[in-house]
Amino acid sequence: MDLLTSLKNSGDVLFMMLGAVMIFAMHAGFAFLELGTVRKKSQVNALVKILSDWAVSTVVYFLIGFPIAYGISFLRPASELMKLQGFDMVHFFFLLTFAACIPAIISGGIAERARFWPQVLAGGIFVGLVYPFFESFVWGKFSANASHQAICAQGWFSSVFGCGFHDYAGSVVVHSMGGWLALPAVLILGPRLGRYGSGGKSYPIPISSIPFLSLGSWILAVGWFGFNVMSAQSFTGISGLVALNSLMAMVGGILVALVISRADPGFVHNGALAGLIAICAGSDIMHPLGALITGGIGAAIFVKGFTIEQERMKIDDVLGVWPLHGLCGTWGGIAAGIFGSTYFGGMGGVSFVSQLAGSLAAAAYALVIGGVVYFIIDKTVGFRLTEEQEMRGADLAIHSIDAYPEESVHVGQG
Repeated sequence: MDLLTSLKNSGDVLFMMLGAVMIFAMHAGFAFLELGTVRKKSQVNALVKILSDWAVSTVVYFLIGFPIAYGISFLRPASELMKLQGFDMVHFFFLLTFAACIPAIISGGIAERARFWPQVLAGGIFVGLVYPFFESFVWGKFSANASHQAICAQGWFSSVFGCGFHDYAGSVVVHSMGGWLALPAVLILGPRLGRYGSGGKSYPIPISSIPFLSLGSWILAVGWFGFNVMSAQSFTGISGLVALNSLMAMVGGILVALVISRADPGFVHNGALAGLIAICAGSDIMHPLGALITGGIGAAIFVKGFTIEQERMKIDDVLGVWPLHGLCGTWGGIAAGIFGSTYFGGMGGVSFVSQLAGSLAAAAYALVIGGVVYFIIDKTVGFRLTEEQEMRGADLAIHSIDAYPEESVHVGQG
C-alpha cells in the first residue's frame, strides 16, 4: 500500500470516527430530552434506559445486526480486521450509532410506566434483527449489490418507479422506523395513571425541567451535523450542501414551531428536532430554501400531530415520538422526492412515487413488526409496571433510588 493510499484510508477512518463520536454524543441528548420531559420520579430511569440500551445495542449489532445489514462479520483474527486501517470496524461504530437510536427513540414514548427488562429485550430484537433487515435493502448488502440482484430493493424501485429510494441520512431508515415501532408499544401500554379521566377528559401531566429538555435538544442538534454531514463516510464525499441544508431545516423547524405554538418552549425545542429529522433523507440533494420549507413543515406536523395524538386520539406518547420521529421521518422521505427534484431547485435523480412508496413501506413494516413484538412481550413476561410501582415512580420501583437522594433523607438522620 503506497503512502497516498494509506493516508486516504487513515483519513476516512478518522473522518468516520469523528462522526461516530458526534452521533454517540447525541444519545446524551436523547437522555436529557426524556429526563426533562418526564416527572422527577422517572428521571433516573430515563438515564439508565438510554445507557443500557446503548450497551445491548452494541453487542447485538456487532454479532448479528451488522452482519445481516452489510455481510461483514468480525469473528475473524484481529490482523484481518485491521486491513485498510480497520475501516470496517469504525464503519461498524458509525452505523451502530444510527441503529442504537431505535431503542432511544422508543424509550421516550413508553416512559414512566414500562418495565425495564422487557423493553431492553425489545430494543435488542429491533437492533439485532428488525432494523438491520430494512437497513440492508436501503444502505446495505441488498441495496444495489450485483451479486444479490434477485432481491435488490433499489434495482426493483428503479425498474418500477424510475429511481431508487433515496434516504441519505436516515429520515426513514432510522427515525420513521423508530417512531412507528414505538406506536404499538405506547398503545399496548396505555396511558399513565391519571393522564385521562372519565369520559376521556385530558389532564396533562407537567414536565419536570425545561432546562434539561432544552439541553437535550441542543445536544441533539449539534450532534446532528455528524449524523447528516458525516453520512458521506469519506473525506472526498463531504458536502457543504448537507451542512447548510441541515442548518436551514433546523431553523425552519424552530421558526414554524415558535409561531404556531405561541412560543411554547417544549414545542420550540422539539421543532428544531422535527426539522432535522425531516431533512435527513434529502439533505444532499435539496436547495437550502427547499430544506427551510421541509423543516418548517416537519415542525408543523409535529406540533399539530402531537396535539391531535394527545387530545383527540388519547394516546399518551410522553415525548411525542410517533409524530416527531414517525410522522416527520415519513415526511422527510416524501419531501426528498419533492424538493430534491430539479423543478424545486434540487439536484434531481429522485422520484416522488419512489419516495412515497418507500416511506409508506417502512412505516407499515415497523408498525406490524412492532405490534407483534410488543404483543408477545405483553402476553408472556408482561410489559407494564404495576399500579403501585407506577405510583411510586420508575426510579424507586426499578432502580431503588430517586434522582435527588438528598431530598429524601429524613431530617435528623446522621
